[in-house]
Amino acid sequence: MKLTNLKALATASALALTAAAPLQAETSLEYTNEIAPGVYSYSSGGGYHSMFMVTDGGVAVFETVNSAHGEKMIEAIRGITDQPIEYAMHSHNHWDHASGGGVFQAVGAETVAHDLAAQYLAAVPGQDTSTVDIVWDGNRHDIEIGGVTVQLHYLGLNHGLGMTVFVVPEKRVAYIGDLVTPNRVGFNIMPDFNIGEWERSLGQILELDFDVAVCSHTGLSAEEAPNGCTKAHVEEERQFIGDLRGAIFAEFQKGTPGEQVPAAVELPQYAEWVGYDDWLEMNAWRIMLDMGMGPYPWVPGASQ
Repeated sequence: MKLTNLKALATASALALTAAAPLQAETSLEYTNEIAPGVYSYSSGGGYHSMFMVTDGGVAVFETVNSAHGEKMIEAIRGITDQPIEYAMHSHNHWDHASGGGVFQAVGAETVAHDLAAQYLAAVPGQDTSTVDIVWDGNRHDIEIGGVTVQLHYLGLNHGLGMTVFVVPEKRVAYIGDLVTPNRVGFNIMPDFNIGEWERSLGQILELDFDVAVCSHTGLSAEEAPNGCTKAHVEEERQFIGDLRGAIFAEFQKGTPGEQVPAAVELPQYAEWVGYDDWLEMNAWRIMLDMGMGPYPWVPGASQ
């Protein structure tokens, strides 16, 4: 198969997966909600949740998602302030999060991403991605806007490339992409997650300086979702991974044949979480594969 055909197939598959995911697992509603003074959670109704912060020196946007989402978010921002949009920040490299930067660049904003994410987007551009304007590296970078400091934290190779957690200590808020999905089991086969690094990163997130966050995906109700997520949800995410691994070991101890373990695993304490019936078995397969094959993804120097 020609490379162009492979790229087309990959793009079509990604678009299909992105389109299906909200219908199966996301709180899909449109809202703009102030979660802290000048800080707003936002969703365009497609199952993805962004954040923007209004300051005297301009607006910072967290997670562009795609052009349709971004255009609606710009409308929401304009309904609140006429301050210029200065920054549009990508949490990581995956197309379903890092697309749509162009609509913000068109209104004068600079897009921001960690070097690992920016390198990926340059090498493997999606149909709706754009070249990153501000590229940073290392584990920490700060951006000041309107006298408010945004901390950019790279916590290692936990999910995708360049995954950044954004914290605004002065506002006691954060933005977390993909690493914390309240009231939802792991998405599908937990694609592109390094499970051990994910757990470690969740521990680090608990130490960051915030009280409320916007999580890019959530299984919370339509009433709860606009209010964001908290450190309690971070801890629940970490507990779920540990409980799933424990249930797998318990099946091994009972003598359950390996190929039958994922279907045998039950975690009734999470039965009400979104995706439990559809995805728990796939989650178990993924963790078992990491146990037997070693963790992935992995690249030199990208994990801690």
